[in-house]
Amino acid sequence: MQDVAEYVRGRYPQLLRRAYLLTGDRGAAEDLVQDVLGRSWQRLERGGVHDVDAYLNRALVNAAVSRWRHRSRIRELPWRAPPEPASAPDRADELAERDRMWRALQSAPPRQRAVLVLRYYEDLPEREVAALLGVSVGTVRSQNAKGLARLRAVIAVQDDGAEKVGGRP
Repeated sequence: MQDVAEYVRGRYPQLLRRAYLLTGDRGAAEDLVQDVLGRSWQRLERGGVHDVDAYLNRALVNAAVSRWRHRSRIRELPWRAPPEPASAPDRADELAERDRMWRALQSAPPRQRAVLVLRYYEDLPEREVAALLGVSVGTVRSQNAKGLARLRAVIAVQDDGAEKVGGRP
């Protein structure tokens, strides 16, 4: 494999993005990537990994799920959307919609959230999601269906609340 440090410099933004999508917090995402890279560094340097991207992606998902399992279920403030490029045109409606989706996504249990992030934000096929999570394709499909149903329900409640307060439906 090429120099590990060079590889990490080139892939760090993608690793950080995936970690952010899994955690919803930039600081937690940076910690997650750092932890995974720290644990994987020696194995990567020895060249014991055939598909480094797949290996690190699976390690990120596993580490995120492990953190969700061990962390007490304290409700946090809503997540911020990923940073947008500077000087972008005014996209307030788009950002408001993205915020609604983030709020809905954070209400999903960790496994459903991981499936939804990998399927729809990372655009991975069901088979690859199943491999990353170490579950069957059927489990991915059922978690996906349950997660989407949950998102629809949460968004419907958000819409009802907006109508009552006088916001846009």
